[in-house]
Amino acid sequence: MRIESSDAKRLAIYFFYDKNGVVDKYVPYFLDDLKKNVSDIYIVCNGKLNDKGREILKTYGECHVRENKGFDVWAYKSALEHYGRQQLVQYDEIILLNNTIMGPVYPFSETFAKMDGQDLDFWGLTEYFKIPYDPFGYSPYGYLPDHIQSHWIACRRTLVESKDFWEYWENMPEIENYEQAVGKHESIFTKTFADKGFKWGVSVDMEDLRKYSGYPLMMCPQRLISERRCPIFKKRSFFHLHADYLNNTTGEAASMLFEYLRDETDYDVDFIWETLLRNYHLYDIVKNLNLTYVLPTNQCDKEKLAVQTGRMKIALVMHIYFEDLLESSYRYVSSMPEETDVYITTDTETKKKAIEKVFSPLPCRKLEIRVIENRGRDVSSLLVGVKDVIMQYDLVCFVHDKKSAQISPEAVGASFAYKCFENTLSNRTYVTNVINTFAENPRLGLLAPPVPNHSTFFTTVGFEWGPNFKVTKQLAEKIGLTVPMSKKVPPIAPLGTMFWFRPCAMERLYAQDWNYQDFPKEPNKIDGTLLHAIERIYPFVVQEAGYYAAYGMTDKFAAIEYNNLYYYVRGYNQVSVKFGIGPFYNQMLERIDDILGHQGSFKRVIKYRLKQDLKRIIPEKIYLRCKKIWKKMRKSQNYNSVRVKGEE
Repeated sequence: MRIESSDAKRLAIYFFYDKNGVVDKYVPYFLDDLKKNVSDIYIVCNGKLNDKGREILKTYGECHVRENKGFDVWAYKSALEHYGRQQLVQYDEIILLNNTIMGPVYPFSETFAKMDGQDLDFWGLTEYFKIPYDPFGYSPYGYLPDHIQSHWIACRRTLVESKDFWEYWENMPEIENYEQAVGKHESIFTKTFADKGFKWGVSVDMEDLRKYSGYPLMMCPQRLISERRCPIFKKRSFFHLHADYLNNTTGEAASMLFEYLRDETDYDVDFIWETLLRNYHLYDIVKNLNLTYVLPTNQCDKEKLAVQTGRMKIALVMHIYFEDLLESSYRYVSSMPEETDVYITTDTETKKKAIEKVFSPLPCRKLEIRVIENRGRDVSSLLVGVKDVIMQYDLVCFVHDKKSAQISPEAVGASFAYKCFENTLSNRTYVTNVINTFAENPRLGLLAPPVPNHSTFFTTVGFEWGPNFKVTKQLAEKIGLTVPMSKKVPPIAPLGTMFWFRPCAMERLYAQDWNYQDFPKEPNKIDGTLLHAIERIYPFVVQEAGYYAAYGMTDKFAAIEYNNLYYYVRGYNQVSVKFGIGPFYNQMLERIDDILGHQGSFKRVIKYRLKQDLKRIIPEKIYLRCKKIWKKMRKSQNYNSVRVKGEE
């Protein structure tokens, strides 16, 4: 069937879901353009919809809120039943689409104009290529065939009026999870009707990408948009599984997509930030968008800085406790521009006098040294010691002198301090680039040095929460945070508590009106306290305010970080491959986890490995005989008297 008339009658059935019932700005932007190309829009929403969201959606057509059951598949099914066959066949085309896609980057009129003249019974925007096996276990074919992705399937009258179409939906079982949604609907819809003689196609030409990727819309979305005028992109691009990205790419897909949208199109990328920061783990966003800023220490745009410092009020807050670190502290603070207001806190009048002596030559707009209570350490310095002035500033750098007294040798702690300071206040050029980075990225709310990973800090990577998740979660509930937080997902936190931030992004934390009595008395524990919870709550507070946290480092330290991580991964790979584990990263992890989990303890892991080695180096019969002897020995608990028939 071809659609020849520009007056074609179309119905769009738009599925909407948001866990909080909020309609973000990308939705009306999408529907504004869609409305120009269809006769009617019917919106079906699973779960809840707040009053503001309902009012927005009602402007586009009838809006039905139903129980959050059956995913998008049963939402479509309910909408089709709502209209009924007799009414639906009055339309030339029924479009089933959902809010997992964003756009349009190009007007949908282009897509309809391209597809109208094609003799098809149903069509979509993009295609997912065949997987020769069934990863979910629900496909009746035993594999996933080529199929139109279900975020947009347009069904023409020739299909909708058929008995086959209605039987398909009448026999659709209830969908209980994502895997079933793919296995029982998305991946089989196309083949089901193609096998019955119905013709199909997609608007984005992508057959030549079959060997490049089975999922081009996820693995090379920028190419589809820039080279093939694909009008949409997946919201999931920015929080997709890291392992899947790295099994197929080097991890560039989402950041390339974002940069292209921002720099080469009229699409407002703030729509992306709004929905991402409200709904998804910041760790996933940071990873997929590669939000680590590597900034030069030897070149900067000073003219740009002059502009920034003219319109941004900047402060530095530093807590000083160790008098023997005064000289190094002064050197780092000297990296701030002369227009900076500097606040230094300490715990005694004696130390204040020593600080005044060292810091008196500091070129700055204002220098104020405050004596605070010795309770809460650097955390209370920031949240109590300067709370009366902090909201006056657009941008603040917070640092403190640092010793890790619990760690030996002292070089380990000193290197941690070096990592924090160098990637916060390396030199004036680096600081200039940090300030410019905040100015150029209005959603950037916090910039922290990378996580420590040397010596005893090595296991910090992978265990960023330590024993602090519960106390952080309690604090999050106390201050009313709603952004996602999971023990399985690490915080993008300034471990070491040195960072740059926008005070407006921290307003919720300051609204608690902290005082020194809120913090534990000295001596303090080295982990698991309120201080460590606050250290980890910063990025969530920033995210709640609609900003993101990110990592920043100097170009010189990036070389150190890369070489260290390369060394770690190289050693990990050598051991893994030696014992036949691999080759893909996620396969290695699954195999190691399986071995460790199966054995239950490190001692049993070693025993398991020895058994595997014995199997390879001795004959099977001898191995089984040894195993039999071992079992008898364990059963008798008398190793000297064990005998097996036929053995001496």
